[in-house]
Formats: sequence, structure tokens, C-alpha cells
Amino acid sequence: MLTQAVTARPRSTGFLNRTLQSNGITYRYQVYVPAGFYERKGKWPVVLFLHGAGERGTDGLQQTQVGLPASIRKHMERWPAVVVMPQCPAEQYWTMPAMYQMAMTALEKSTREFRGDAQRIYLTGLSMGGYGSWKLAATYPGKFAAVVPICGGAILPAVLKANDAPNPTLYGQFAQAIGRSAPVWTFHGAQDSIVPVTETRQLVAALQAAGGNVQYTEYPEAGHDSWTAAYDDPALPQWLFQQHLPRTGK
Repeated sequence: MLTQAVTARPRSTGFLNRTLQSNGITYRYQVYVPAGFYERKGKWPVVLFLHGAGERGTDGLQQTQVGLPASIRKHMERWPAVVVMPQCPAEQYWTMPAMYQMAMTALEKSTREFRGDAQRIYLTGLSMGGYGSWKLAATYPGKFAAVVPICGGAILPAVLKANDAPNPTLYGQFAQAIGRSAPVWTFHGAQDSIVPVTETRQLVAALQAAGGNVQYTEYPEAGHDSWTAAYDDPALPQWLFQQHLPRTGK
């Protein structure tokens, strides 16, 4: 007679495939779940990562190869968090409402599925995702405990090239919307030939003028790839996970 209990299969951790429906369209995304997740009780911090233009597509994989996901593979011990990685389709941008709404849907689904802590939800992105990070931080003030935009901005490079005098008030609008809702640590390379470093400089100045909590790291010799140095800096996750929104209720 069989008396031994059947052992349950271990639940998966690592980079996991997921899908979601948004506005009638199916999108693939990935969620990184740390090893030991199921052995530890309680809620977990959650990071929403927005990739750059080069990782756009529909395979649900490209966005895991560059930036924060690449740093996680090298330094898993530094990133004890659930990391949500949506993918923006070709020809789309994170600053488009349909795209940032899709990203927020992926974040909400993952927060529910993986015991996310609403007081420790963080936002970061690189290049096009840096633009998306500024946009989402301004659109959803009070949602994120901290924001880390890397080589992003407010006005897209194509607009800057096509118009010698783009609307300069947009920097102030972003800064006023973000205000003191979340601390910001932003990064940019001084030699960036894709996104002008002036984009980050102007946003930092506007946020300082608005009374925001912002710190800025500019790499003097770096070009567009300022994200590798930023995500590989152990000081970044140490700072990030110290930030949290005020607890409400009992």
C-alpha cells in the first residue's frame, strides 16, 4: 500500500514567461522571481523595467538581454525583488498611452501574482525606457517608491532634430507632476550621441526647482550606454530598496 505523500513540484523561479491582454491585444512579458521566493513569507519589492528601442518586438525575450535583466544575471544577490519586464512592439514608444497602460497592467498582474508590496514598487528604464520612466512617474505620482531613468528625457530625439525650438515647458510639467512623490536617481553619459545629455540635465534642474528629491550621476566619458555602469553599480540597488512609500492604515 502506498503511504508516502506525493511530493509537490517545486514552483518556478528565475525568468518566467507571461502574457496579458490590453485593449484586445495579447502581449508577452517576463517576470523575474528570485530564488528562495517561495521559502520566504511576506511581501516582496517589485521593479518595473522598461527596455530601450532596440529591444522592441513581440517575442517576449529581447527585453531581458540588456540593462537591468543583464545585471541581474551577473549579480542576483543585489536584486532581491520581483522584476517585471514588459515588451513594447516595433514602431511603438513607452510614452504612448496604450504602451504605458500595457506596462502598468503587467505590473499590476505581477504584483498580485507574486505578493508584491504596494509600498515598495520601483520604476526604471533605459533610453526609450528612460523616457517612459519619466512619463510614468509624472502620470502616476504616488505609485512608485523611487524612479531611476537612464539616458532618457522628456522630448524624443526625433522631435529635437525636427524642431529647433521644442516646447521647453514640458520639463517643468514633468517636474511639477512628479514633485516630491518619489525620489529620483537619474543617469546619463556626457558623450551620448543618441539622446542629448541636456535632456536629463534640464529635467534635473526642473525637478530641483520644483522641490523634488533628485540625484544625478553623469558619466563624463560614456556615450549612449550609460546603463551598464548604472545597473552594475552596487550603490544603486542599495539605495533603491531603502526607499518606500508611507504605510497607510493599521
